[in-house]
Amino acid sequence: MQRKSGLLKAMAVALSLALPTVLAVSAADARIGGGSSSGSRGTRTFSAPPSTSTAPGSASQFNRTITQPGQPGGFNTAQPSRGGLFGGRAGGLLGGLAAGFLGAGLFGMLFGGGLFSGLGGFASILGLILQVVLVVFLVRMAMAWWQRRNQPAYASGPSPADGQQGFRSGLGGFGGFGGSSNAPPLQIQPADYEAFERLLGEIQQAWSNEDVGRLRLSSTPEMASYFERDLEENQARGVVNKVSGVKLLQGDLSEAWRENGADYATVALRFTLTDKTVERASGRVVEGSDQPQEVTEIWTFLRHPGADWQLSAIQQVS
Repeated sequence: MQRKSGLLKAMAVALSLALPTVLAVSAADARIGGGSSSGSRGTRTFSAPPSTSTAPGSASQFNRTITQPGQPGGFNTAQPSRGGLFGGRAGGLLGGLAAGFLGAGLFGMLFGGGLFSGLGGFASILGLILQVVLVVFLVRMAMAWWQRRNQPAYASGPSPADGQQGFRSGLGGFGGFGGSSNAPPLQIQPADYEAFERLLGEIQQAWSNEDVGRLRLSSTPEMASYFERDLEENQARGVVNKVSGVKLLQGDLSEAWRENGADYATVALRFTLTDKTVERASGRVVEGSDQPQEVTEIWTFLRHPGADWQLSAIQQVS
């Protein structure tokens, strides 16, 4: 009995220490996106965006994404290619030749000629291997050159040398801009930054009002599906998350590029908001408070030709 009593006391102490932390995490994660990293950044989904003065830390990897490695749209169901000498696209050729080589050797063994007699001895085998390695090396060099040639162009926005200080630079707006590139740049204009700031407020408001229609207009189908799932979970719990007073303090461009005819822009956002979760029936606050809190996140926006910007991803900063 004494052992059980001591164990229960220890569990009670541990629970009392862990409960505030759990509640704090729940309160912090109540806002849109659940405080996690969700969405897609095209071919750069699995590449960390460059850090900025607004978000000097590193962006968290995605907890939720439909994108598969090596496929921008997330529709690749094939197994990832193997690395190493016998892996990859060019390695498939080497692997096939090696398989034929081993098959010829085994065939020779079965008929009493030895493992390598089918290919004319060790010198012939060594020459074959050297030729295959040379061919694979040349193929991989050609593929690397082709990939560099067709890599999506990095963006550059207006630079200080152009006499522009950025859209509402410093506190209260976007500051820095992206670097230069030899490729034709994707220009992020002041009107684009205004759209990013507007979407920040509109999406938070739509989330607070549980306006699924507005979320679908302002977000990509992938992000909208995550938001809808989170709203359904809140409904099942009998609560609603209320976000208000969203105010952008600072923002800057991490990177922008164009791929497959669409424009992408990843921006770091530091903003304040009031985040609380209340019971639907009574209105009692169960998480969060009326006190404003400061948040820094990295948002990626996507724009198709002739369409408006939409939210494509949210990443937390570690």
